[in-house]
Amino acid sequence: MAAGNGKTGYVKSELVTVFGGSGFIGRHVVRALARRGYRVRAAVRRPDLANFLQPLGGVGQIHAVQANIRNRASIDRAVAGSDAVVNLVGILYESGRQRFDAVQSFGPDAIAVSAKEAGVGAMVHVSAIGADSGSSSDYARSKAAGEAAVLQAYPDAVILRPSIVFGPEDDFFNRFGAMARLSPVLPLIGGGKTRFQPVFVGDVAEAVARGVDGNLKSGSVYELGGPEVRTFQQLMEYILEVTDRKRLLAPLPFEIARLKAWFLQLLPNPLLTVDQVRQLAHDNVVSEAAIKDGRTLEGIGIDPHAIESVVPTYLARFRRAGQFTEPDRAAPGL
Repeated sequence: MAAGNGKTGYVKSELVTVFGGSGFIGRHVVRALARRGYRVRAAVRRPDLANFLQPLGGVGQIHAVQANIRNRASIDRAVAGSDAVVNLVGILYESGRQRFDAVQSFGPDAIAVSAKEAGVGAMVHVSAIGADSGSSSDYARSKAAGEAAVLQAYPDAVILRPSIVFGPEDDFFNRFGAMARLSPVLPLIGGGKTRFQPVFVGDVAEAVARGVDGNLKSGSVYELGGPEVRTFQQLMEYILEVTDRKRLLAPLPFEIARLKAWFLQLLPNPLLTVDQVRQLAHDNVVSEAAIKDGRTLEGIGIDPHAIESVVPTYLARFRRAGQFTEPDRAAPGL
């Protein structure tokens, strides 16, 4: 597709369907596309709960439609007439009928096949760093299977693999910020040595939009990370610093963590699962190969935001003395 003009208030004729458009990353992707002037169709399970997307664009520019990635007919209806398709659907843990294989392997495959058959001009699929067909993690294997299925059905698709994504609605900093408010101890799974490269959701959304614009190399896999690599322990220490709390950081060997996770994963909203413990045994950072090939945020001309410029603006509510104990700091793109 032609590159977007970046103007607001100008609506082009191109239609982009975004599967998972009402999710954490989705709402930022929808906004980035709307700012470029695209018409956006958010394909979601509950369109009635996605009305909050409409103010992100002009009148009639954004609308939601019902789609279930386990149902091919609903996928075809959502894809029909689209100039580009973006798939953001993913889960962090299994629940009910939401299984890794169904959501992160079968779903991407069905979307890619539908997009190819419909003659869609561009496809962007968001996966995750750590996707590996040989991994012991069901999550990582399903992510790898989804990537392979997308590229087989739609060879020109662009694959984006972010590290842990941070932003106002994230499930990482918010989760541990809330935990620090209630618990006197924060666990350092595996000793807290696992390395991460947190990436701002707005930067991920911009990368997606550039893929839709046609500015990324088709058939390529990009790895998205922020400007800093930090260990799990360093991230916990940072959360305590921002929330102005003193908590014991207790190393928790992987074997014991897996045992605890076996019970915790039975909760309706699991604090930790056995599969997540398996993932934590591996670093979650951009590879040297991706850096060398320019398949990173910096390589495509995006200057990634550091966690210090964004995270304090939404973790402030977890501070010991309240969110107004420090001057407000505006986060970019929020």
